[in-house]
Amino acid sequence: ISKMGSQGRKRGLLAAACFALSFCCAVGITSAASKSSESANDLPWLVGTGIYDVTGPAAETGMMGYCMMQQMTYGIHIRLRARAFIFVSPQDSNQRIVFVNLDLCMTMQSYRTVVLQKLAQLYGDLYREDNVLLSGTHTHAGPGGYAWRPMWNIPTLGFHEDNFNAVVNGIVKAIQMAHSRIQPASLFINVGNVAASNINRSPTAYLGNPADERAKYSGDTDTTMTLIKVIGANGKEMGTLNWFPVHGTSMSNTNGFISGDNKGYAEFAFERLKNPNNTLPGQEDFIAAFAQSNSGDVSPNTKGAFCDNGDPCELAHSTCGGWSENCHGYGPGKNEFESTQIIGDNQFKAALNLYNTASVPLVGPLGNVFTYVNMENVTVAPQYSGTSQPVTTCPAAMGDAFAAGTTDGPGEFNFKQGTNGSENAYWNWLASHILAAPPANVVKCQYPKPILIYTGGLKWPCEWTQGILPLQMFRIGQLFIAATPVEVTTMSGRRLRASITAALTSAGVANPIVVLASPSNAYSHYVTTPEEYIFQRYEGASTLFGPWTLPAYQQEYSKLAVLLAKGQKAPVPVRPMDCSKTTFSLQPGVIVDEGPFGKVKTDVKPSYKRGETVSVVFWSANPRNNLRTADTFLTVERQVSANNWVVVANDGDWATKYRWSRQGIAGSLATITWDVPLDAATGTYRIRHFGDYKSFDGDIHSFTGTSGTFVLN
Repeated sequence: ISKMGSQGRKRGLLAAACFALSFCCAVGITSAASKSSESANDLPWLVGTGIYDVTGPAAETGMMGYCMMQQMTYGIHIRLRARAFIFVSPQDSNQRIVFVNLDLCMTMQSYRTVVLQKLAQLYGDLYREDNVLLSGTHTHAGPGGYAWRPMWNIPTLGFHEDNFNAVVNGIVKAIQMAHSRIQPASLFINVGNVAASNINRSPTAYLGNPADERAKYSGDTDTTMTLIKVIGANGKEMGTLNWFPVHGTSMSNTNGFISGDNKGYAEFAFERLKNPNNTLPGQEDFIAAFAQSNSGDVSPNTKGAFCDNGDPCELAHSTCGGWSENCHGYGPGKNEFESTQIIGDNQFKAALNLYNTASVPLVGPLGNVFTYVNMENVTVAPQYSGTSQPVTTCPAAMGDAFAAGTTDGPGEFNFKQGTNGSENAYWNWLASHILAAPPANVVKCQYPKPILIYTGGLKWPCEWTQGILPLQMFRIGQLFIAATPVEVTTMSGRRLRASITAALTSAGVANPIVVLASPSNAYSHYVTTPEEYIFQRYEGASTLFGPWTLPAYQQEYSKLAVLLAKGQKAPVPVRPMDCSKTTFSLQPGVIVDEGPFGKVKTDVKPSYKRGETVSVVFWSANPRNNLRTADTFLTVERQVSANNWVVVANDGDWATKYRWSRQGIAGSLATITWDVPLDAATGTYRIRHFGDYKSFDGDIHSFTGTSGTFVLN
C-alpha cells in the first residue's frame, strides 16, 4: 500500500481483497447474507464511532515497552490514534458500552482514571468505570511516561505530563466524536485465520503444558481473528473492530520513530481503503480498529531468533555463546519497516476478507460487568488450580529473567531467560538490599521464581506495581469480551476463554463467542500457565503474582461471566491506591531553540521518479514545544494551478517520515522523506515543514519551511 498513490489506491486494495480470499478463510460461522439496504427503523443497534490523535512528544522522550532507557523518540513514522466504538441498546439508551482501541503500549490506571473524571464532567454518569473499556494495541514504538506507578516510569526517566495529557485528551475527544455520531446500525461477526503472522517466542515453556492439552490445537500460537462489522442505515459502512494476538514489536528496541507498529499499519491500510481518496490520516469517517488479544508469548518476528553470526540462538535460554544480548528475533522483511508492513498487511487482508464475508448478525442483550480484585491475595479453589487444596496468589515480584528481556528485545547485563536457580545471586542480593528484601513466605509462594525485584514490598513514594486490578467483561449479543489488565500467553488465553465459556454455558448462554482484550484498563505485566511458570522465561518471570495467577483469573472471570449472563452487577469491595500525587520526572524541559527556523539546509532534487525517495532537511526546533495534536509536522503538496496546492500526505501517512535531530546545544534539524508511490500523479510538488520554537523569554512561536519544487516524472 505504501507504493500506491491516491488515484489507484482503491484499485490496488480491491485487488488485495481478491487475494485475501485465498489468504485466509472464515471458519465456524455461517448464515444468510447480511442485509445492506435496511432503513434506520429496521436496525437492531445504536452505534457511534470516533477517532482522535494520541501522539506524544516526537523527541527526547523515553519509549514504552522495551525498558531501554536509551531508547527515546526522534520522530514520527505514523501517528498514534484512539479509536472509539459506542454500542447502545435501542430499548434503553442508558444501557451502553464504550470500547476504545489505543495505539499505545499499555493501558494504565492513571489515564483511565482521569478520562473517566473528564467524561463525568461532560456526561454525568452516562460513561463510567463499569462501561468504558480502554485497550492497547501494545505497540513498543510510542512515548511512555504516562503511568503513576514508579516501575513503569523508571525506564522513561519518569512521568511526562505532556504525553499523559495527549493520551487523556485524545481518548476523551474520540469518545466525544463517537457520542455525537451515534446512529442506528447492524452488527455482524466473523471468525477466521491469519496466516504467517506470529510465532511463539518461548516455545520451550509452551511445551511444558500437558501433551493432551497441546494436542487439541494446531500450533503454539492462536491464529484466530474475531471481527465485528458495523453497517448503518442504507448500507452505510461505519467501521470494523477485530482482535488478533501478535506483539507490537516489529519495530525494534533501537527504533526512535513513533509508530503504531504492525496493527497501526493495518488500521491505516483499512481506513485508507474505506475512506475517500482525498482523506488524510486522522480525518477518517470509517474507523478500523485492530485490537490486541492473548499475545503474551507471541512474536511478529516470524523468521525466528538468530545470533549476529547467523546461527540460531540456543533455544532454552535464548543465548548466543552464553550471552543473551546478541539473540534477536527477525521479521519477514529486509528491515523493521518492511517487517512491520508485512505483518500489518497480513492482518489487513485477513480482516478485509472477514469483513466482506461477515453475515452472522450480533443479536441479543447488551451488558457489562466490572469489579476490582486484589490479585496479591486471591484464594483459588481446586477446580481452577487442579490441586487437592486451595492455593493463593502472592505479593508481586519480578524474577531474574524479567531483566533478560525477550528475543524481540533482549535486555542487558547478561541476564538469561529460563533462569530458576541461583545464577544471579549477586544481583538478587543487591536488589534486596537496595530496594526491598522478600520475606521467606513470599520466596516460598513465588517458587521457583528467583526474585530480582520484590515490587510488592516497594511502597515509596507509592506502590511500584498495582495489585488491586480492574476486571471487566462486555456482552454484545453472543459476543463476550473479557478485558484483562495483563499480557496473556497463548495457552493461558485458551484456558481463560474455556473457563469463561463454561461459566456462560452453565448460566444458560448458548454458543457464546469469547475474546480477550489484553492488556486493558490497567497493567500488571504477564500471566503464564502454572506449567510455563516453572520454566521462568521472560513471561514467567514477569508473572507478578506467582504460579497460581492464571487459575485466579480463571476463577474471578468465571464469576463475572455468570453475573453478566444473568444481567447482574458485581460488588466492588476494594479499590486501587491513588498514586497521582507521587510521580517524578528526570527529563529536563526545552530551554531555548536556536534558528534559522524553517530554512532549508539540504533541498530536494529537481526531479524524481515513482518509487524513489524524496528528502529535504530543514533547520527546525524541538517538537516538544508543540505536539501538533490532530495536526502535522509536514505536508507533501501537489500543484494544481499557479497558486493552488493540494495536500497529498502528512505525517500520519505510511509513505512519510519526520526525523528530528539535535544540532549543538539548542539547534535542531528536521529530515523529511517521502517514498513516492508507484502510481502517484505526475506534476510539480513541494514539501512543507511546520514547527514551533521557544525563545529566550519562554514564549512559543510557530514557523513554516518550504522546500524547492520538484517534478515527478
